[in-house]
Amino acid sequence: MRYITCDHEQGTPGWFEDRLGRVTGSNVSAVFAKIKSGEAATRADYRMDLVLERITGKPAESDFVKTRDMERGNEMEPHARMAFEMATGLDVNESGFVYLPDLAVGCSVDGWITESGKRGIFEAKSPKSKTHYAYLLSGTAPSQYMPQMIHNMWVTGAEFCWFTSYDDRMPDGLKQFIIKVNRDEAAIREHEAGVLQFLKEVDADEAKMRQLIEKMVSK
Repeated sequence: MRYITCDHEQGTPGWFEDRLGRVTGSNVSAVFAKIKSGEAATRADYRMDLVLERITGKPAESDFVKTRDMERGNEMEPHARMAFEMATGLDVNESGFVYLPDLAVGCSVDGWITESGKRGIFEAKSPKSKTHYAYLLSGTAPSQYMPQMIHNMWVTGAEFCWFTSYDDRMPDGLKQFIIKVNRDEAAIREHEAGVLQFLKEVDADEAKMRQLIEKMVSK
């Protein structure tokens, strides 16, 4: 098996431990954050978060900050999953956090889907109504979630990702947006190269911090 699956429920202490020091799907967009010159603050912050997680063995403080929209997304996920299954006739099987044994990367997929003999993943969002409506109007996969979907397909080896946005506040016929994103090997390779470069930087910063700790302790 390409990856290892953890049994801890999302949000539990064990789940946070499983993620420590790993580039995850929900945070990977920070790896590719760019500015005109230098390193984007979002990228630098995430790099330091991973270093500190490895050093302290504790989750980054930012992992404990949840907005109301994030909380609602967690609450609505079972409803989004059931609505998707009814609309498509496909079964979604839940999963714990998965990670690669030889690389500090992982992801929490919202579910597994088997379709026409191929294995894919499921990604569900429950955003603000105006955001959900924008997805319906565009008819395309939201660009802000493409890094996450590509990352999750890379980690799991999935052939596709079904993306759904669900909003029970909308009128019938507009409650759900569904789109399938197929695996793109060129995008996967580009993504992998970016993450590997980022991990080299994390490793280098971790080594510097450990050297500093050793120096301070030996005084």
